[in-house]
Order: sequence, then structure tokens, then C-alpha cells
Amino acid sequence: MKKIFLVAFAVMLFTACQNKPQRYFAESAEINTLKAGIEAYEAGDWAKWKSHFADTAKIYVNSIEPLTIAERAKSLETMANTMSSYGFNRDKEYIEMVLDKEDETWVYYWALHKGTLAANNKELSIPVHLAVQFVDGKIVEEHVYYDGTAMNAEFAKLTAVDDVVEEE
Repeated sequence: MKKIFLVAFAVMLFTACQNKPQRYFAESAEINTLKAGIEAYEAGDWAKWKSHFADTAKIYVNSIEPLTIAERAKSLETMANTMSSYGFNRDKEYIEMVLDKEDETWVYYWALHKGTLAANNKELSIPVHLAVQFVDGKIVEEHVYYDGTAMNAEFAKLTAVDDVVEEE
């Protein structure tokens, strides 16, 4: 009787563990959409980059104040125009999709962004984290986190040199 009880308990335990829905994914349509958006960013194809977002998407860049898609695209384009090359290190990227406890779909992305300033050939390497929420296959919210200290310092140096040249 004791053996029957233990076997039944083991079967119930095994069955209970199998019924939990999958919450973490290494592959999904949303991951592919984010990757396509990153490829569009790296190619400077801003129309394609924007196409992955819902019209009402909010983008937060190291801030609690959101940007519109148009504002973010403009700032990315401005930054890209100062670079002779830029993009993410694909060898060291990590990406996953999570269904959170509210059943919201989030894709998380971690990678090293590398860029070379056109004005002085200075190479910058900046770790970046994206937290991207999807609804019906479109990005509705994006949080971008990175330490811009090195990039801001280089831009300040370039601005200071431009100011000195203008004074002469």
C-alpha cells in the first residue's frame, strides 16, 4: 500500500510539473522582430526600423520620460551620422523572450554596441540593455539602458575643438 501511495504521489508530482506553461523562450516571432529592428538600425533604414513599432509606442532611453518613435528615430539618425561605423557585437549578444506574471510579452536584449566616431576615429564600446514589450507582434514599449559617459565625453571634446576653431 505504501508503494502504491508513493508511486501515485510521484505520478501526480510529475504531472503537476508538466502542466506549467512555458514562460521563457530562446526563439519566437517577437525575438525575430527585435533582431530585424536591430538590423534596420545598423543599416540606417529608419523607415524599416519604425515599422516594428505600434503607432502609440513609448520609448524610454535612460529615463522615465518617454520619446515618440519619430523623436527616437531622429536621435538615432543624428548619432549614426557622427559615426563612420556602428553596430552590435553579435558574438556576445544575449536575447530571450519572457511571458511575465501578467502575461505580458517582453523581449530582453543584452549586447555590446561598438561605434567609431567619424571625426577622430575614436572607437567606443558601450554595453546596452533593451527591455521591449510586444502586443500583437508590434513593439508598444521599449526601455533602453546604457552608460553614455564615454560617448558624451567624446562628443564634448569634439564640440570643444569646434568652438576653438570657430573662435580663431
